[in-house]
Amino acid sequence: MTGPFLRTYLPDTLNEKEILRYAGSKEKSLPPEATECLKALPDGTAGRVVFALYPITETPNGLDLGFTVTDSVNLKKNLRGCSHIALFAATAGVGFDRQVRKFERLSPARALWYQAIGAAYAEAVCDAFCAELRAEYGEIRPRFSPGYGDLPLSMQRDIFTALQPEKHIGVTLGENLFMTPSKSVTAIAGILQV
Repeated sequence: MTGPFLRTYLPDTLNEKEILRYAGSKEKSLPPEATECLKALPDGTAGRVVFALYPITETPNGLDLGFTVTDSVNLKKNLRGCSHIALFAATAGVGFDRQVRKFERLSPARALWYQAIGAAYAEAVCDAFCAELRAEYGEIRPRFSPGYGDLPLSMQRDIFTALQPEKHIGVTLGENLFMTPSKSVTAIAGILQV
């Protein structure tokens, strides 16, 4: 293992189509209420990432990712040709959860927009991190998260053991395998050559 390493991101723009998609809106552009929410991001909003690099080895028991072994056919296909993975946890921070809770009582529509904006912000943080990986290592595979395809959500526990995101970026894992803050992501990105 190489790492863990920490990085901070302040995305200056968010994908409006993603915000609309996360909100379940059929609109073509953000309505004024969403734009107001976007202009009033929670104090201290910054994306944080903790990550480590691991070599990949095929074994009779499955794919050894350096922090766990998996028999996920989907992940194995995604990582074909890769020598290493970047294992990471990313978060948009607790501010979005606070805004959602605050506006659930005051304005459910605003709560919905903060929920969608927070999800888009977390996505932008992941995109920025993966862009840096590409700049450092060349081609990488699309990120792959527990719970996607045949990769079990229970792998969250292995990721939290390996990266300790609660210590490094303030993300905790509940018994139900959901993360707090809710606008957090864990993922694996394959690297062709380190």
